Amino acid sequence: MTPITEVEGRRLALSNLEKVLYPATGFTKGELLHYYATAAEVLLPHLRDRPMSFLRYPDGPDGQVFFAKNVPPGTPEWVTTAEVPRSEGPARMVLVQDLPTLMWAANLVTEFHTPQWVVEAPGEADRLVLDLDPGAPATVVECCEVALWLRERLAADGIEAYAKTSGSKGLHLLAGLEPTPSGRVTEYAKELAVAAEKELPRLVVHRMTRNLRAGKVFVDWSQNAARKTTAAPYTLRARAEPSVSAPVTWEEVAECRVASRLVFRAPDIAPRLEEYGDLLAPLLDGGRAGSLPAP
Repeated sequence: MTPITEVEGRRLALSNLEKVLYPATGFTKGELLHYYATAAEVLLPHLRDRPMSFLRYPDGPDGQVFFAKNVPPGTPEWVTTAEVPRSEGPARMVLVQDLPTLMWAANLVTEFHTPQWVVEAPGEADRLVLDLDPGAPATVVECCEVALWLRERLAADGIEAYAKTSGSKGLHLLAGLEPTPSGRVTEYAKELAVAAEKELPRLVVHRMTRNLRAGKVFVDWSQNAARKTTAAPYTLRARAEPSVSAPVTWEEVAECRVASRLVFRAPDIAPRLEEYGDLLAPLLDGGRAGSLPAP
């Protein structure tokens, strides 16, 4: 029988708690749910008011992995949803506003992906994101070198950048912005990527073309487009091990010489939160948001 759990007054059926989702480590669905419950305090503010795209992997990363953007069948009536404009027409999507909704969504076994805008202002970005994706044999070590250059370049424009691991191979750089049309943010992000390639030609490529990327870091500027989403801070990833898209300090970025130093798994996050708190909390402070330079 599926156990019923009450979370802040909402009744949830949490299923298959003993199911192993990550065979490489034996990490179970129950452990996944426990992780999200303990990370909720820092995770929820980064999800709130952002229409959610779920990358689901109900049988683990070796099973079927698929995106779900519309409200899933069987969604409880108390889950907040909103109509969101999309290129193919308006769609209704989930907003993860509270702990019960987070635990309901986590029970689906999902990565959490968000756009760079909130539902009240679709297409008006309040975040800038640069996804640094290494092409083998490059690793996150090379991403760190590129990230440090981009941090300085952003600072020159009065924009404060923060870093997190992607939870896969690379790094994400994030910055808070005064609401700005997504198209303009995308243009600016591309300008940064092109400038990085010009300054660091042995390290950086700004085009996605696979045959250009060996040994270099692809600075993916395109995730600023209004239709795109990025893995949220603190989300677990559908990888061989229960890796997390984890915020990191700039000291950790500067000192990274071995890729394994910037791999964080679910059990690592609680101690990091105790030591650092939420390293991305400044993104939630509108008073620290930057403004893009005039085009």
